[in-house]
Amino acid sequence: MKPKALFNWSSGKDSSLALYKILQEDQYEVTTLLTSINQEFQRISMHGVHVSLLEQQASALGIPLVKVELPKAPSMEEYQAIMNKTMTDIQAQGITHSIFGDIFLEDLRQYREEQLNTIGMKAVFPLWKKNTSDLIQEFLDLGFKTIVTCVNGTYLDKSFAGRIIDQQFLDDLPENVDPCGENGEFHTFTFDGPIFKNPVRFDIGETVKKTYPKPKTEVGEEDGEYIFWFCDLLPK
Repeated sequence: MKPKALFNWSSGKDSSLALYKILQEDQYEVTTLLTSINQEFQRISMHGVHVSLLEQQASALGIPLVKVELPKAPSMEEYQAIMNKTMTDIQAQGITHSIFGDIFLEDLRQYREEQLNTIGMKAVFPLWKKNTSDLIQEFLDLGFKTIVTCVNGTYLDKSFAGRIIDQQFLDDLPENVDPCGENGEFHTFTFDGPIFKNPVRFDIGETVKKTYPKPKTEVGEEDGEYIFWFCDLLPK
């Protein structure tokens, strides 16, 4: 019997490609998708995608979805308490592995592994240390389709929000932006591809600006803010 695994599903391109590879390798039985959402707005954290589209994605993938509802600004203690309960419930179903789409953020991988070790589960990273230019090209060559739902204004301007990722999009990226947005430069929603039974249909809504205060690093430093652009996707 193959070990049972949950897949940490962000709704975007890295998750999609990682899930594709896991399903192709056929070493795990993926029984569950796990996604964190903002409890107040009912949207996927950072991606800004409404939960109704997430549910359509899960239906098109044919894998049961577990939503972890988080408060608007949870403390680390609140976050860990919610996740510990969720993971304990999942583990009780015989799930032994947790799969992630991370590519090269060492501190994030270490955190994930440490948290899973405390409950006796193992982390799996099918895209780990792969070249991101090669990954995004493979993603497109496989026929996946994904749209940019959020951009970090530190790296990209408003015009990148709401664009479908294609070769022109990649050509337009500044040199300091990772082609997979692995440093948080942009986030996506994948709506079609070889792992989907049918496309997820939506209309493109307005693009809105949201700001978040920067943490002060030095005494007397002026207040600043991070700017993010979110493109709203409207379910059909």
